[in-house]
Amino acid sequence: MADTTLLLGQTLSFRADPFAAGVAESAVHVRHGGVALRDGLIQETGTADELRARHPGATVRDYGDGLITAGFIDAHAHFPQTAMIASWGKRLIDWLNTYTFPEEMRFADAAYAAEIAARYFDLVLANGTTTVCSFCTIHPESVDAYFSEAQARGLRVLGGKTCMDRNAPEGLRDTPQSAYDDSKALLEKWHGAGRLSYVITPRFSPTSTPDQLAAMGALWAEHPDCLMQTHLSEQVDEVSWVRSLFPEARDYLDTYECHGLLGPGAVFGHAIHLEPRERARLKEADASLVHCPTSNTFIGSGLFDMDGLMREGQRIGLATDTGGGSSFSMLRTMAAAYEVAQLRGRALHPAELYWLATQGAARALRLDHRIGNLAPGIEADLVVLDLASTPAIAQRSIRANDIWEALFPTIMMGDDRAVSAVWAGGRSVMPAASAG
Repeated sequence: MADTTLLLGQTLSFRADPFAAGVAESAVHVRHGGVALRDGLIQETGTADELRARHPGATVRDYGDGLITAGFIDAHAHFPQTAMIASWGKRLIDWLNTYTFPEEMRFADAAYAAEIAARYFDLVLANGTTTVCSFCTIHPESVDAYFSEAQARGLRVLGGKTCMDRNAPEGLRDTPQSAYDDSKALLEKWHGAGRLSYVITPRFSPTSTPDQLAAMGALWAEHPDCLMQTHLSEQVDEVSWVRSLFPEARDYLDTYECHGLLGPGAVFGHAIHLEPRERARLKEADASLVHCPTSNTFIGSGLFDMDGLMREGQRIGLATDTGGGSSFSMLRTMAAAYEVAQLRGRALHPAELYWLATQGAARALRLDHRIGNLAPGIEADLVVLDLASTPAIAQRSIRANDIWEALFPTIMMGDDRAVSAVWAGGRSVMPAASAG
């Protein structure tokens, strides 16, 4: 059995959803706290003095005033778009054709896929993200590269082969049968291998024929322990396109529902322009919605209705949507979520933002029993934040009267400089404080 490691500093955890329970009842901040790690799990939390007394022989990493929290969880991303992030000036459909599809065609090359996978995990770890749920490309090589790199780093990640059999270049199209066969083979190879989870991944209805959507629905029915991820109602012109492609469907969601792609474990990115029936069915089916605010503003998609959807009791997570999103940082993503909500008349509290990027995203991925919090038995994926990482942040946070005033400047202005250390599976994967 591995020895115990103590991480000491400020700690922040959640005992409830702040949207439902309120900040005071949901969040727990310990000014001089700590986390005991053993065998890749959080063994216990408490004050620094309590933990030192109970674990006199433990290895200690003292982060001083650093804030120790669960690592960030990015619930919707496209790792193959790493190299083309921040590509200028297009709406969704033109952006896909101009930038995304040409780049994704390169992932037939296993060496290139491995190069980008390594770069991608370097970038997300530097920003404090310990779990991602990513679309790969249609190429099995991209899935192998993604999972192999994550496995080598001991990360808990989710992902799957993107399936498309129409409205895409020839080099990015599969068929209903090959999509089923390739996805099944990759699922059997990777799902449940260590900390890896396979996700059934039709890109979105416009790039899949009804036959392919039905094939993905059949595969999901055979493997209901997997998640299914796709896109839903990102832009108005996309919704109109779906209506023209599926004239018999009641709405966009129905194009998935009628092919067996709606239910617990369905994860829908964006979900901005929803009809009342869609909102009701998503709630009834206990599906997950993922808010991608930097992408929605960058591509001009619209303003996600966080307040209304939360009031309905929807299951919601947060994500970068890189490379449609303009940052690998979940701090920047939280800031954008705050700004989008302000434009809709709701100022999200720092606790709500932080919950969305940790527990909320874990809940959206059906993993909140494993990751996304500081609690005994939860996997030891952690980030340590410097709440005075730049002069601009420091001069504001020093005036703080509580943890939320101290944390909010880092949410709004922080970047990878705020990330002091990252732990994944109980191991330091980014520079740690010296033992003491």
